[in-house]
Amino acid sequence: MIIDSNETPGGLASTDVTPEGFLYDVGGHVIFSHYKYFDDCIDEALPKEDDWYTHQRISYVRIKNIWVPYPLQNNVSILPQEDKLKCVDGMIDAAIAARTATDKPKNFDEWIIRMMGEGIANLFMRPYNYKVWAVPTTKMQCAWLGERVAAPDVKTCVRNVILNKSAGNWGPNATFRFPARDGTGGIWIAVANTLPKEKTLFGKQGEVTTIDADAHKVTLKSGKTIGYKKLITTMAVDQLAEQMQDKELVNLSQGLFYSSTHVVGVGIRGERPERIGDKCWLYFPEDDCPFYRATIFSNYSPHNQPGESVKLATQIIADGSKPNSTEPKEGPYWSIMLEISESSMKPVDQANILRDSIQGLINTDMIKAGDEIVSTYHRRFDHGYPTPTLEREGVLKELLPKLQEKDIYSRGRFGSWRYEVGNQDHSFMLGVEAADHIVNGAVELTLNYPDFVNGRKNTERRLVEGAQVFQNKATDQADAHVATSNGTKEVTTRERAPSKTASSSHARKSSKTVK
Repeated sequence: MIIDSNETPGGLASTDVTPEGFLYDVGGHVIFSHYKYFDDCIDEALPKEDDWYTHQRISYVRIKNIWVPYPLQNNVSILPQEDKLKCVDGMIDAAIAARTATDKPKNFDEWIIRMMGEGIANLFMRPYNYKVWAVPTTKMQCAWLGERVAAPDVKTCVRNVILNKSAGNWGPNATFRFPARDGTGGIWIAVANTLPKEKTLFGKQGEVTTIDADAHKVTLKSGKTIGYKKLITTMAVDQLAEQMQDKELVNLSQGLFYSSTHVVGVGIRGERPERIGDKCWLYFPEDDCPFYRATIFSNYSPHNQPGESVKLATQIIADGSKPNSTEPKEGPYWSIMLEISESSMKPVDQANILRDSIQGLINTDMIKAGDEIVSTYHRRFDHGYPTPTLEREGVLKELLPKLQEKDIYSRGRFGSWRYEVGNQDHSFMLGVEAADHIVNGAVELTLNYPDFVNGRKNTERRLVEGAQVFQNKATDQADAHVATSNGTKEVTTRERAPSKTASSSHARKSSKTVK
């Protein structure tokens, strides 16, 4: 049985539609997968070639009134001369210091300094990451980084500075897919449509009020109770503890930190400007705008905004003035989606967030003061980013096993609270692997070995015996992890989990594609 208080499937990977017909995802979502199984599932749900668009990522950092290709640390050659020198000096200092370093960075800020130096840290990494995470980099750990942050190649950067060249595309999402219709949420509606309706409860029917772990019983707002043997929950684990009314778990979960996300959308009449071109998503480290990221959402699919023949009234001129006429007129239209973080350490002026966002778009030359805005959107998501604070692992290593002892598997972006495995593919597979573990004793690789699953394309099915071989690969990789310092090799060892065996019938059953 699947129970979800949202009216539609998808959670934080859902899509809203404005009254004027503009689509906005819950933040910037694209499909780039680490799992063949995930690909198979969404391809089964959306099987036609015209169900998808494939894009080359075109991303920039807006800084010093110029567009620097992403990632900035690989493209310092584009910066003004003084900033260019500070960045190169910092990278050289960091490379020299790394030769004598004997310990690992204690936090994200130290990692930035060691990998990139003070120049890039002060110009981009510190201000940008504060805008994203809504906490200082000194309060974040660095085990979550994995493939998400590019470490600069000093020789290449210096060569590009001398030759005045920029670096090529980088990153796990350099190419990505996006659904042609219905936004990201359309994927999960299509997946849910493959499930038996009598086994799903959405919307008001799916609102949970309490979870009685001792009685293995969930009580819904309607008064209905549902018993369970094993419970997989993707609600935020701090909220789960409250619904369980377990004081020990509530107190423990208070050691976790998160930021809220505001998603702001702006629909504009007119041809997409040449300066915007085919840009995908863009980064904003400076304080001339409240948002840290902007996505040109109309570039992902022509169905993300109304057709050119649709007549819409101008609601406001970008500079805040009233339009000369409110008579509906035809398009064409294009749209921008913005993300703004909020926390107790970074408050937001919610009453004026739309006004400030539009002004920020003008400040950064994304739109012009005279542009006609025909649609606006604003929604706040209380749990936006699960913050990898210094305290996080200590809490999770105690909290998640305590829940599992009660037959509760807390998984997903906020269920397991590990940002490094919090994308759509990760969140999906956290659920798949939890179910496989419950039914067949298979290893939960994504939860327990995030570095391993992020470092490869996982093409194996989850055979029980195969999963043990897969786990051995992961632990062998961890055992062989080498940290180089002072020219010597320091080997970290970890205890391998005990092997699980299974019958051949279980192995055969788990090798089939789940439908």
